[in-house]
Amino acid sequence: MMNIDEISRRIKQRPPFQMIERVLELTPGESARGTKNVSVNEPYFMGHFPGSPIMPGVLQIECAAQLCSLVVDDSAADENTIYVLLKVDNFKFIKPVIPGDTLEITVNKTRAAGGLTSFDAVLRVDGEVRAKGAMTFTAVPRATIFGA
Repeated sequence: MMNIDEISRRIKQRPPFQMIERVLELTPGESARGTKNVSVNEPYFMGHFPGSPIMPGVLQIECAAQLCSLVVDDSAADENTIYVLLKVDNFKFIKPVIPGDTLEITVNKTRAAGGLTSFDAVLRVDGEVRAKGAMTFTAVPRATIFGA
């Protein structure tokens, strides 16, 4: 299990964009399960349906993507590499995620070949599936994006 401080040492995102708050299970190179506590104080709720706040689907995908990054590289040892989300497949949003929910995210690696790594993700609240889909990532040298 990892708390927020341990997660911060291992992923590149920082608040307010660091979504994963606790890792309940981690099998490097295979799978992970983590949580995100959805708070009404998050800035996107001010504009994402005022009076009827719903967590944007793209941020639900980001939660899963951040958890995937821990599976792919749980050490964060290589500061010169960034894992980039290349593709999102068949993500379905079954029921809205709202403030007060604790989002439990499970990711499982399904394929790794030719520099690509794919995952299936399931996002639940109180055991009920709220979203699910697949994602593909690749490792990119930081200098390729930002220069030397």
